[in-house]
Amino acid sequence: MSTATPPLQRTKPAPKPPATAKTAVLAAKQVKKSYFKGKLEVPVLRGVDFAVQPGEFVAIIGQSGSGKSTLLHLLGTLDAPSAGEITFEGNRIDNLPTASRDVLRNKYFGMIFQFYHLLPELSMLENVLAPLMISDGIWKYLCNRGKYSARAKELLDMVGLSHRLTHKPKELSGGEMQRTAIARALMSQPKVLLADEPTGNLDQQTGEEILSLLKKLNEEQGLSIIMVTHDQAIARQAHRIVRLVEGRVQE
Repeated sequence: MSTATPPLQRTKPAPKPPATAKTAVLAAKQVKKSYFKGKLEVPVLRGVDFAVQPGEFVAIIGQSGSGKSTLLHLLGTLDAPSAGEITFEGNRIDNLPTASRDVLRNKYFGMIFQFYHLLPELSMLENVLAPLMISDGIWKYLCNRGKYSARAKELLDMVGLSHRLTHKPKELSGGEMQRTAIARALMSQPKVLLADEPTGNLDQQTGEEILSLLKKLNEEQGLSIIMVTHDQAIARQAHRIVRLVEGRVQE
């Protein structure tokens, strides 16, 4: 009789526990949002409960008009809900003064969009540095310029653009501009990255490269990522998919 040790059985990793508002890095509680066309109220979100744990990568999908981008903008305090609450690490943020919300977006939230929003007159290095130029003011920025430049170069190297430091946006491809936008979003070492259709303006191969970069950031740095996409294949790369249907989360 053979006494060889049987091979180890492969086991699936334990599923992530469900995110709740109590443990979440970012959460929405019964969030509603309406817009007005004259006197006509147009509801977009109709009572959304949504939460993301630290280190989780979540994809939000849904048809056009389902409220995906609206929810992402509310989570990032770019807009305010008509009802409900947005919380960051358990603290309500949707009702904060404008200056406090600006600090949140500058220091704790990184944001990337389908359109890159790079400043055309600045080089790639300067575009990555721009958030700190704005937040610090001239004197503080100049005092820390060496340290900031070193970090910006490190980030551009991480996204594969160390050879493009002095190039202007018009000299880059769409994928290179999106990589620059990602480096810029990471400059302040955010806790959450909010991505609105980050591959939507790119060809398939370049989109896959951007998605691989986001997955690497999530896996190696534990960065929490909330990504809006219309592409089911891209959404399946996340830990979890949240589907919006007519302004509500579909279970």
